[in-house]
Amino acid sequence: MGVSPGIGHGPAHVLSVSVPEPPEGATYDGEAEPEKERAMTALTQVAGELESRGHRAGGEAEEILKAQALMAEDPGLVVRVRSLIDRGLAAPRAVYEAFARYRDVLAGSGGYLGERAADLDDVRDRVIAVLYGIPMPGLQGAPEEPYVLVARDLAPADTALLAREHVAAFVTEEGGPTSHTAILARSLGVPAVVACPGATGIRQGARVLADGTSGEVRVEPAESDVADAVSANAARRAAYAEAGGPGRTADGHPVPLLANVGGPAELAAAVAAGAEGVGLFRTEFLFLGRSEPPGVEEQVRAYRAAAEAFPGGKVVVRTLDAGADKALAFLPAPPEPNPALGERGLRVFLRHPEVMAAQLDALAQVEGAEVMAPMVATAEEAAWFARECRARDLRRVGVMVEVPAAALRAGDLLSAVDFVSIGTNDLSQYAFAADRQLGAVRALQDPWQPALLDLVALTAAAAAEAGKACGVCGESAADPAMACVLAGLGAGTLSMAAGSLPAARAALAAHTLEECRLAAGAARDAVTAAEARAAARAYLPGLGRLGL
Repeated sequence: MGVSPGIGHGPAHVLSVSVPEPPEGATYDGEAEPEKERAMTALTQVAGELESRGHRAGGEAEEILKAQALMAEDPGLVVRVRSLIDRGLAAPRAVYEAFARYRDVLAGSGGYLGERAADLDDVRDRVIAVLYGIPMPGLQGAPEEPYVLVARDLAPADTALLAREHVAAFVTEEGGPTSHTAILARSLGVPAVVACPGATGIRQGARVLADGTSGEVRVEPAESDVADAVSANAARRAAYAEAGGPGRTADGHPVPLLANVGGPAELAAAVAAGAEGVGLFRTEFLFLGRSEPPGVEEQVRAYRAAAEAFPGGKVVVRTLDAGADKALAFLPAPPEPNPALGERGLRVFLRHPEVMAAQLDALAQVEGAEVMAPMVATAEEAAWFARECRARDLRRVGVMVEVPAAALRAGDLLSAVDFVSIGTNDLSQYAFAADRQLGAVRALQDPWQPALLDLVALTAAAAAEAGKACGVCGESAADPAMACVLAGLGAGTLSMAAGSLPAARAALAAHTLEECRLAAGAARDAVTAAEARAAARAYLPGLGRLGL
């Protein structure tokens, strides 16, 4: 998956340094207090090193590394480490098990938050390295010429101080569009490819060509292949620059392009990419890993940062999407046999209205903020949420369309709210009974599935009939061809990761609204996802000219 556009080529520098897992049940000699002190010293040292490195890096990297430093000194984590040492575990194993508890919560969240589990792994490994007195994971012996950095995954501390003239591209086996590898690569302007199986098997020093747009990685490419790729990339960049400004089709139909944002640290990248606002501001980062919910003032500061980044622009804040696989310590819930079908999103608010009340009170203090609720399935739920919002004078209220019931009866939901926003990732999961975290059913998560396009079309048509807004905030819009199709289906706004905005903007600008509608119709008439994609592209000739 290409997550930071551009072409990078050079010798591979493969990171292979790893920190061993401390043996299960490992114990220590002597008293507990010195062992606890040893662990606390290591945690403090790592936190200090991360903060120092962030200060030197500045910008977005500084915010990310500050967040990692806070992980190392989290009060709940410290208590857990001390408790495990009191039970007889050696400091390295206590640290390993304490981090595991938090990691499982994040990893189960999926998406942006799920990819934060890699950050926890990095902090944990650095602390264990200090305790064992072994080298920290990270860069060692890199070539002097620009190189392609290859790793299982890259931690922010590995990449924060890199400069564009030192590294030509990143290639990792793990990660996704919202991993910090992707975020930092885009902020550095470095091409990046993630989720590339077998990448660490590339021979050290082998010449590598990485295309951060297509996701293609070639080992020992011919010189002519490198020249062709560089030329195509230059043409793409020129087309992106030419298509600057607000999102619109070739005949002037406006399709505002917004950014999906996982926290304040991502706002600068969204502004730099030309986002016209925020279509999805995820708020889970404020709530996870805490023993009590954030206060109203803390929430106000976070939401206001988004509004201030886009004065006069649209900023849509999604209320807390917790519960089920995103368990929160301060919201205890009974075990569920199928968490994906359990109490999450608005369903948690129905059981804990005080948490929603505090979040809505905070949002009411942010001028211009729009608010939407996740996991809404019925008109009754939409009406209840709207009443709670309007009681606080929140004027623009919407709901996510993530389950088929909401898509099929979108008109009923829209009778209570001002807009709907389609989350194609979860809508795929529920439409095809295909867990979005399970690789074995990944093909059913393909956004080109015609049945999914039918659900999008139904929702958009209901919104048009009601005279209300319908947007898409799933990452499917990051595919330039799909961006055109979604506009053709009737989506009024498209929201995606910031790095995907230039390609989507260029694709829309290369086609008329009628071409987008014809492409959408052809895709819906297809039988398979592959056929739908091919059928749509046949009506979108500008994609070929753009090299997309």
